[in-house]
Amino acid sequence: MRRKILFVAEAVTLAHVGRVIALAGALDPQRYDVHVACAEGYDFCFTGTSFTRWTIRSMSSQQFLQALAQGKPVYDQATLEHYVEDDLALLEKVAPDLVVGDFRLSLSVSARVAKLPYVSLINAYWSPYAAPRYRVPDLPLTRFLPIALADPLFRAARPLAFALHARPLNHVRRKYGLPALGSDLRRIYTDADYTAYADIPDMFPAHAMPVEHSYIGAVTWSPPIAFPEWWNELPDDRPIVYVTLGSSGQGRLLPLVLEALGELPVTVVAATAGNVELASIPHNARVARFLPGEVAARRAALVICNGGSPTCHQALVAGVPVLGIAGNLDQFLNMDGVLRTGAGALLRADRLKVSDIQSASSRLLGAPAAAAAKSTAHALAAYCPRTRFGALLASILN
Repeated sequence: MRRKILFVAEAVTLAHVGRVIALAGALDPQRYDVHVACAEGYDFCFTGTSFTRWTIRSMSSQQFLQALAQGKPVYDQATLEHYVEDDLALLEKVAPDLVVGDFRLSLSVSARVAKLPYVSLINAYWSPYAAPRYRVPDLPLTRFLPIALADPLFRAARPLAFALHARPLNHVRRKYGLPALGSDLRRIYTDADYTAYADIPDMFPAHAMPVEHSYIGAVTWSPPIAFPEWWNELPDDRPIVYVTLGSSGQGRLLPLVLEALGELPVTVVAATAGNVELASIPHNARVARFLPGEVAARRAALVICNGGSPTCHQALVAGVPVLGIAGNLDQFLNMDGVLRTGAGALLRADRLKVSDIQSASSRLLGAPAAAAAKSTAHALAAYCPRTRFGALLASILN
């Protein structure tokens, strides 16, 4: 008898949808009846999949990213209450044996109300048991304060800011008779019956972690996209640099990155993600709206991205160094783990200069960074996320 598994992705970024699709698609269809729920607009991601799909509301990516950029709480109480209502209606229709959520914070309430086992997918740098270095992200205060001053101010204010961000879900939990989770936002992000970290401990070590928390490894995924016409005509006499700044705000920096790389002895393959129009393209660059990220990373000698975990994972799994141009806190936290490997470099999106891009790129194209990236790839290969996640579900359901 097949067990019914429902995955719910909070579709504020493509990363959460992709991670769910990767893990859902890896489950044995002979053992599991797999259902996936996310917001509208992601049909292209589901090409070739066979699981049952459901539509559930999420806030728009624009609204989500705007809140991040301003340092405001992403979700208010009213939004989370609507989410819980939507969740409960979906859970009643699907009647799963287990629910898996990727950044669907409302499942902290709705899965418990429905009395269903709940697994949360999250990055390990949000774990209450990890201790990443907090750097001030691109916030309004960094536009008029030097980073040397803004950084300690941010670290001092972070616990208060986390408490402010935690309040809405705590209010909703109390409304449903559940205890509050406290003032640490990391508990809000990781609350579940079982928490699966899509990372490895080599990059994000945790201490005194409970048995309900586990690492499953880097979950990589690329949407099913055709290669551009020029893909098989790329010159092979120079190293290839793959550039994708994603949809999290750094797309506006793509012209500056291409300008910097235009003066280096490299071939650039870049994806615009459809959010920037290029007035000109350097002679050594090829540009497409989207590229299959995993394949592009394997072909590259360097990957330049926004510092988020999806593209960083693609690069490091392929044994390729990463230059992260970070803007929001999630990206800075992820890059902390990348820097720990020695296979990456971090630049600030709000302080980006052509000379910095060129210097960091040249260094990462050297032998030490390449060797560190290969070593990291071996560490990542020891954690097969699809196998580990499948074993986690089996242990829960059995």
